[in-house]
Amino acid sequence: MLELSLLGFLYDAPLHGYELRKRITALTGHVRPVAESTLYPAIKRLEKAGLLARATEPGTTAAPRHVLTLTDEGRRELRRRLAEPEQGDITDENRWFTLLAFLRHLDDPAAQSAVLRRRQAFLEEPASFFYDGDRPVRAEELDDPFRRGILTVARATSRAELRWLRETLESLGG
Repeated sequence: MLELSLLGFLYDAPLHGYELRKRITALTGHVRPVAESTLYPAIKRLEKAGLLARATEPGTTAAPRHVLTLTDEGRRELRRRLAEPEQGDITDENRWFTLLAFLRHLDDPAAQSAVLRRRQAFLEEPASFFYDGDRPVRAEELDDPFRRGILTVARATSRAELRWLRETLESLGG
């Protein structure tokens, strides 16, 4: 998701590493903090793959800054990743939010709808964090108030997201 975030933020405008790190941290928050030891190797991988270009600009105070831009190949790669997300990008909430943050860069409403329908299908499957054998346990069946709380909040969140998905799919013509 780090690479998707890099490509997504650079789709809008050239940025330097520090600004990218701030934006990614704002998006992922405490869930997945981005360390320099993770960010800069990812930037180098994308640069080596021809997805990013680097230019040196004078710094505002002293040292020059390396500003990154997305290449045409980088733009194509971002759109490919958005149109063909892995299943984990659909089912993991934090990865889903990262994908969703950049889905507008996928210009085709039908392709956007296809991604949203995958998330909708996932949310409509009966699931739980807790099971009795192979059967998902519902919140009402739990004596543990904390586990019941987890399921109650998750169910409310899923209902709200499903409502949003239906409205958005309708607005996209899907």
